[in-house]
Amino acid sequence: MAALTSVILEVPDPAAARKFYTAFGVGAHVGVRASEEPTTGFRAFTLSVVVSQPSTVDSLIRSALDAGATVLKPAKKSFWGHGGVVQAPDGAIWKVATSSKKDTGPDTGEIDDVVLLLGVEDVKETKRFYADHGLAVGKSFGGKYVEFDTPSSPVKLALYGRRALAKDAGVSPDGTGSHRIVIGTDSESFTDPDGFIWESAAA
Repeated sequence: MAALTSVILEVPDPAAARKFYTAFGVGAHVGVRASEEPTTGFRAFTLSVVVSQPSTVDSLIRSALDAGATVLKPAKKSFWGHGGVVQAPDGAIWKVATSSKKDTGPDTGEIDDVVLLLGVEDVKETKRFYADHGLAVGKSFGGKYVEFDTPSSPVKLALYGRRALAKDAGVSPDGTGSHRIVIGTDSESFTDPDGFIWESAAA
């Protein structure tokens, strides 16, 4: 069975990116490497940070903004919980959220999960592609959303429609060029139907 072993963001300045992600508090969850591949607009993915309570959402977003991120959606309460969206200086989009509407204790700064959401043109087709490559489906909601069962992976993987994901992030769905992200795997390297590159750890 294929497994997601790492998420590497391709950035113009790796040293600056490492400094940002360390200050943001997510440095242990993503790697960075140098790339000048052209890209414009929405890169068709977001990274979601899931935490236990609203104060942790707010503190992580403050840390990101203090380190140079920009706000795409201010943190606020909603019917599903509390969350906001920021864009890192390298262009990657991060959502920080909790399903809880109230704090149950002091802010610990702890991150429960990091989820890589790929915005794809055809969720059902891409779901079949990944299943054929050995990824087990954990949750599936028709052609709208798929979450894979990746218990040993440092980052969870899910699929969402490209336009729906862009709307959730607060950006236009238009974009061209490189995704500027590489997904590490313990299986052979491959590229999915939407151009996301999976790179073998052996490579």
